[in-house]
Amino acid sequence: MGFHLPVAKTLRRWKYFLVLFVSLSVLAWIATFSGETVKSSEVFPASPQTLVVADTVEDRLNTAPPNRLTTPPQKVECPQESPLLKGAVKLSFESSLTLKDVEGENKGVTQGEYEPSDCTARQSVAVLIPHRSRERHLLYLLNHLHPFLQRQQLHYAIYVIQQAGDATFNRAKLLNVGYLEALKDYSWDCFIFHDVDLVPENDHNLYVCDKQPKHLVVGRNATGYKLRYKGYFGGVTAMTKDQFYQVNGFSNTYWGWGGEDDDLRIRVELQKMKIVRPPADIARYTMVFHKRDSGNGINKDRMRLLGRTPLVWKKDGLNSCSYETLLLERQPLYVNVTVNIGKPQN
Repeated sequence: MGFHLPVAKTLRRWKYFLVLFVSLSVLAWIATFSGETVKSSEVFPASPQTLVVADTVEDRLNTAPPNRLTTPPQKVECPQESPLLKGAVKLSFESSLTLKDVEGENKGVTQGEYEPSDCTARQSVAVLIPHRSRERHLLYLLNHLHPFLQRQQLHYAIYVIQQAGDATFNRAKLLNVGYLEALKDYSWDCFIFHDVDLVPENDHNLYVCDKQPKHLVVGRNATGYKLRYKGYFGGVTAMTKDQFYQVNGFSNTYWGWGGEDDDLRIRVELQKMKIVRPPADIARYTMVFHKRDSGNGINKDRMRLLGRTPLVWKKDGLNSCSYETLLLERQPLYVNVTVNIGKPQN
């Protein structure tokens, strides 16, 4: 009896030590596991490029805490009517104006493109200007057109399509080229086909497209601000990407002055579309006077070509527009596209 009592006490002490040892081991294991868990969760957000780029982490992005993600704030849509519009403005054509002057006044324009900083534009618009040897007219137009479009809160880009060589000028084919080239940059909603010598006077004349093709030049100073004739569809016109594609663009066969805008009107009418115009007191332009270019004489064949439009429009247009791009230069105020479009086939 006396021998078993010390043994029992010793066993009880070892039992206590064993329980204490196991408890401490469990606590140490828990602490170690928790530390590893914390460390692994801290490593995850430390690689934001992986979060953004890799498709395999989509589930992680969906479950990540909101404060771990930095997303740029969404811009609201620009208002239906811009608060920046001024209405009719006085135009000036200073002989001392330089390209650097215009660039300095339009620092928000990058490589011919502009986008509102405080809202999302309702339409993205490509302005296409056919051009050859009209540098002064182009300068005046850029000087007024950039602020005009910015006040309308548009996302826009200006493309100047230059005809190389000395062959007879072909406005319509250059505009086809502009449409095709601009679409390589962006899927523009709207296209404005714009003569270089016409400057808009009122910024309520919105450079956006409608459900129907739109003619923007109701009047100009050279015609007493009256429509030239009932079916006139030239100078400045607006068509959506799909509308212009539907009519197969302009004809490529009008070399020299006249006929191509009437041809486009016929194509529009053949598709059962209706031409719309802004109010006459808004759709006013100043034409910068000039002598007719020697390489842009009156097209004496235009009436015969117009008579054939219903027969050939499906195969003469965008789908048959062949050209060679000689230079594509992204200047500060516009994209310059210089092309060889060939010569008239006589």
